[in-house]
Formats: sequence, structure tokens, C-alpha cells
Amino acid sequence: MTSWKHYILRCLVLTVLIKTSNSADNDCTSPSIKTCNDCLSRGPECGWCFQEGFLDGAQINERCDFVPKLVQKGCELEFIEHPAVRVEVNTTLSSTQVMPKEITVQLRAGSETSFVLEVRQLERYPVDMYYLVDVSASMQDNLDRLKTVGITLSQRMKEYSSDFRVGFGSFVDKPVSPYINVHPSKISNPCSDYDTQCRPAHGFIHVLPVTENVTEFTRVIKQQRISGNMDTPEGGFDAMLQAAVCQREIGWRPEAKHLLLVMTDQPSHLALDSKLAGIVVPHDGNCHLENNTYTQSTIMEHPSIGQLAEKLLENSIYSIFAVEQVQYKWYEDLIPLLPGTYLGKLLPKASNLKDLVIEAYKKLLSDVELEIVVPNHQIHQFWVNITALCPEGSRTQGPSKCSNVRPNQIVYFNITIGMKTCPSLEEEEEVLVIVRPVGFNETTAVRVRPVSRCQCGEREDCLDEERGSACDDALHRPGLRVDCQPTGTGPECSGRGTCICGKCSCDHSGLGTIHGKYCQIDDFSCPYEQGLSCGGRGQCVLGECQCRNGWTGESCGCPLSTETCLSEDGTLCSGQGRCICGRCQCDDPRRSGQFCEKCPLCNGSCQSHWRCVLCHLSHDFSVLGATECNRTCSSMVHYVDGILGSTSDNSKLCVYPTHERCHSRFQIGSVQGVTEILLGRHPECISSQQYITTFILVFLLTLLLGLSVITLVRFLLIPRPQTPGENTVAVFHVTNKEKSYVPTPSEKTITYRREQPLEMHIHVHKMPLNQVWP
Repeated sequence: MTSWKHYILRCLVLTVLIKTSNSADNDCTSPSIKTCNDCLSRGPECGWCFQEGFLDGAQINERCDFVPKLVQKGCELEFIEHPAVRVEVNTTLSSTQVMPKEITVQLRAGSETSFVLEVRQLERYPVDMYYLVDVSASMQDNLDRLKTVGITLSQRMKEYSSDFRVGFGSFVDKPVSPYINVHPSKISNPCSDYDTQCRPAHGFIHVLPVTENVTEFTRVIKQQRISGNMDTPEGGFDAMLQAAVCQREIGWRPEAKHLLLVMTDQPSHLALDSKLAGIVVPHDGNCHLENNTYTQSTIMEHPSIGQLAEKLLENSIYSIFAVEQVQYKWYEDLIPLLPGTYLGKLLPKASNLKDLVIEAYKKLLSDVELEIVVPNHQIHQFWVNITALCPEGSRTQGPSKCSNVRPNQIVYFNITIGMKTCPSLEEEEEVLVIVRPVGFNETTAVRVRPVSRCQCGEREDCLDEERGSACDDALHRPGLRVDCQPTGTGPECSGRGTCICGKCSCDHSGLGTIHGKYCQIDDFSCPYEQGLSCGGRGQCVLGECQCRNGWTGESCGCPLSTETCLSEDGTLCSGQGRCICGRCQCDDPRRSGQFCEKCPLCNGSCQSHWRCVLCHLSHDFSVLGATECNRTCSSMVHYVDGILGSTSDNSKLCVYPTHERCHSRFQIGSVQGVTEILLGRHPECISSQQYITTFILVFLLTLLLGLSVITLVRFLLIPRPQTPGENTVAVFHVTNKEKSYVPTPSEKTITYRREQPLEMHIHVHKMPLNQVWP
């Protein structure tokens, strides 16, 4: 599965994805377009027709339109100026990490195209690591630790690198006020107040080029002494930029991974901080080492973060910041601004330095990130979009970065580049865009060639100049033939144009285009089919379609050819119809299908043979009549004395109603593909007695069914007698205990049925109406 994905993605390297904007307004037909170059500048979808006689008499801007519309109007493709957006991949240049090495892209204003770049992460690289150490007084313990860790770190790094080399440089700060004490005694020895001999402050000193001699590295480290300055921030960025751009002096190898290890316990000065010392010259980003010492420290400003990031990326350098706890947060905010950077927390006395470097190297190596570099003066013309396709087991860290990439895995990047505007004449040159994986020493060069000029203009046949704006007086001499009327009579230019210099210049209509030698052709006054005037198969001449060869009809929608009506056996409409307007029209209304091949009611229906049966019945089954009817019927008819009630799979039993209450039976069959009918000689009739018997039987059956339903309903509704053991609802009655007792009108007896009868007497006292309350 993985190899299949790799194959597909490799094929994408050679695939161009061209997208054009779909605008509601067709800018390609703007009346202001006068030249081919104007047309192409309207957008990547516009094309210019430079064919002689194209839309004769029409406005000049009609030569500019979408390419398919120009073809519909009659312009041949070979005469259409439409520079294509394309991608060319140079496969001759080999690479081990980044493919392809070189791509050429041709773009028009408003267009875009995509290509795929693959980056392979190798397993064992040569590694150059340069120690850049802050040697201010507060770094004494870390410097002492570095003197003992060099050999151990080199041995550990050999597990991950095929060739490991180290170098060393130191920095403090700019040796000017207010960064250092400028008292003469303090300049030579910043630590004079502590009875300690320190080295003078310096911006950057390159001490040891990268070397595989670890013993020499250890010896140089042991010779280092601390220095001092006054303010808290140091000049780390000054030193980092010099270590990055001084490739030859540092000894960076082109084939190796470049690690810049920065050890400090303080933040760094930024670009504008230099103005405190009166230094206002921006850093030029170049190397300024003389005798291994940075000479522009007191002349140029500190580099900006963006400038430093650009130089680190340009020189394929990974940065590792090993800082102490106090300043960790400051550098943590800095990391997102510097690509290919790792931040590690340095423990007291740098006790974890070698583990920090190993972890940083593994982490940086497992991150694959892409950066695009466009020249500053051309960046306004282009836009670039990157989408990372991370391999299995890795994680996506934003649109252009994958993390946890294992050795020998491939990361694919889908890169889309588009051109915003047309370049000026001065800018119409090839633009070099560099696609650079962060920290890799290999890149891809994308050569973008803007196209905004018409090639036909170089041959002077673009036909993009207005002609006939002025006439020679000779054209108006007597006897000169003015060709602006088709027959010499009628309105000039069909009443839809102006005769200028003996030729028609057609009017401009908001409904469509008017053209032709006499302005007799348009694309809006004829019937439409499929959204096109005359179906796109003819010309609209004075309101009527003049169809091309092979087409006819009011809107040129009917082909003259009958090929679309030929059935599989080569017959026209299966021999059952006519070909009209490219479609079969069946003779028999019962037939259907594309070729009139379907007729479910033809051969298999009884009614289809009634006419034949009637012929035989009308001749009273005579021999002469049978001969005559069999001559006119398509089926053979034989007479039989009786028709059996059962039929076989290939036969069908039918009846033909002869007169009231009578019918004749006949049977349809097939013998060797020929329809055969067996017709009974004796008709069958139904007497009135049969109808009475049938009625009586139906009546009795209905009556019996009704009585059964009534009996069943009564059985279900009559209640059953209750047994003594059944639960019943309480019943009010007079018990046998006192049968002689009869309640008076003012008493009521309520009896509840239980195991022991319980009686309740309720006395109701009635008050006379005339009684007065006391």
C-alpha cells in the first residue's frame, strides 16, 4: 500500500493542476480591448484570434474571448493566441534528499499551477557542530564543564553520524558604551574590581574551525578565559550571524548537517538596541572577519530576527539554544521566529550538555519543514501555498512541516504557485524561486517565466490595430464601387452598420455580436438549441439559420445522416419506422424503443389477432374463405372442433366476442418461429338460466355468511354466570340477618360484601321547611 502511494505521488511531480478563476463578468470581451496584449492581460482564460476574416466587420474587441467561444465563433485553434500555463521538470539533475532539483513554470497573470516536491530524510549524515559560547563572567561554570564534555559528546555523536566534526567561537557584547565600562582599566580587564584577570569584551571571535581532531578542540577550550560587560543582554545575534555567513572561515562542509550550539545565560540584544550606543548603520548580512575577529561590531547594528532567520535558512544551519532556567521563557518566545531551531534547558554547571545536544540533534533531524524564498523585488507578483503530506507514523505540524519523521521516510509537499498581476516591461524576466527544506544542504530551484506578451505580435500578424479610420479621397471618386450592399439594393450594411471606406463596420449590440461582410450575421436573433444560436451548427443570417453541411432544421438540430437510426442488424429502425431528425419514428404506435424494436402488444396479445379471426368467422369456416384470409393475415389459421382449456409455455388461449352472450375460442402458438392460430368452429354461449343459478348461489352464500357473523358476535357479548370463587365488584343488598328491617324514607342501608356481612345505617334528618332556627 505504501509503495502504491509513493508511486502515485511521484507521478504527481509531472502533473500540472491549472486552475482559472470563474468570474460572473466576462472581462475578455470588454469594449476597451484593442490589442492582443490587452486581451492576455485580462486573465489566463482569455485568448486572441488573429485569423484573417474572423468576424468580418465586427468590433476589434470581439477577437478576444474565452478560447471555446472563439472556436464556436469560427476561429481555428492554430490562430488563437493563448499561452498555456505549464510545468517542466528537469530530470537530468540527480539528488539524494530533495527531488526534483529544478522546475520551470510558465504563468500568466491570475493563473496558478501545482507540483509535488519530495524530501527524503537520510539515516546517517556527516555533522559539523560549532560551539558558540557566551564567555561573560556569569558563564564560568558552564565553560569549565565544556572543557570536560567535548570528548564524551564526540563519542556519543558518532552513534548518529558517519563523520562528526566540531568548532568553537566566543562572544560577549559590542565593546562600546553603554554595553561595557569604557574606563581604560576596565577595557583591558573588565574584572579588575575582583582581582581577576579577564579577557577584553568582544563581539565575536572565531577560535577553532570545525575539525575532527577532538583533542585539539579540548585544548582550545581549556585555554578560554571569561570576560565581562555591564548590561544584562549579550551580543548573541551578532555572533550567530557571523557564524552562519562566514562559511569558509568556519569550515562548514557543503555535504554535512550544520549545527550551531549557542550556550548563554542571558537574552540577546535586538536590532534597535544598537542606537543606545549611537550605532545606526543597519547590518548588511555579510561576513566581516579579519584575523578571526568580527570587525564591524562597533559600526553596524545588531541583526534583526528576520535577517538572522534568513541567513540561518540560506546557509542550511540548525540552531540549538542551551540556556539556563532564568532566561528560558525569553528564548521560548523566540523559537517560532527562527526556523530549524531547538531550545534546551541547561542545568547548573551544564551537567546535561551532552544529553541536550543528542536530544536536540534527534529532534531537529526528525522535523522536515519547507521554506519558500522569493526575491524581494518580485514578491508582490506571486503567492505560494504549501501542503505537507506526512508519512505514516509522523505528525503534521502546520501546513509546511512534519515531525517524528523516521530515517529514509519521504515527505511530500504539494506546492501551488500563482501570479497575481502582469509584470511590467522591466519586470518581465525569469524569476528564481528557491524551495528549501530547513537544515538541508539541497534545494529545488523553481524558475518562473511570466507570460503577458503575444507571440503573434513578434510576427506583426496579430490584427490588433483599428483599420479604416481614414480614407483616401480616391475612394470617393465617381465610378468607384462601394461594396456595402449584398445585392446593390436595400439598406447598406443590412441596416446594422456603417459603410466606411467601402466596407461595412458593424454596430455594437448589447444582445450579441454582429458581423459579416454586410453585417448580416449575428448570434442572437435565431432559435437557440442547447444554449447556442443555431445549435452551434450554423450561422444566423438575418434571423434565419444557415446550417452547416450535414444538418438541417429551424435551429440546425437535425442531422441528415441516418446512422443514429441503424439497429444492430443494420436495418433502418428495425424495418418498423422512419428516421426523422436523427431519431426513429415508429409506423405502429404500439412500438417503442430507440430502433422501434419493442412491441409488447404486437405478437403476444389476443387483440392483435382479432382482425384475422374475424375474417375467418365472417366466411363461415369455408375453404375458399380460409385461403383468402390466410393470404391477408400474417398468421396461419387452422380450424378445430374444440379448444382445450390448458395451454403450453409457447401458446396462449384467447377468446373473441362474436355477439351477445357468445364468443369464439382460439389458441395462439408458434411453430418454427411462425405464428399459428387454432380457431374453434363452434362458438360458446351463456344462457339466461345460468345467470339465475349463479345469482341464487351468490345470494345464499352471502346470507349464510351474515348469519354466522351475527351468531359469533352474540356469543361474545352475552356475560357468563359468576362462580362463588370469582372476584366480583361490591354489591349493595339487604342481608338475611334482619329481613324484617326495612329502611325508612330517611334511612339508607349500604352493605359491603365481605366474609362477614357489614351493615351501615345512615340516618338522614329532614327539617321541616317552616322550622325556624333558634
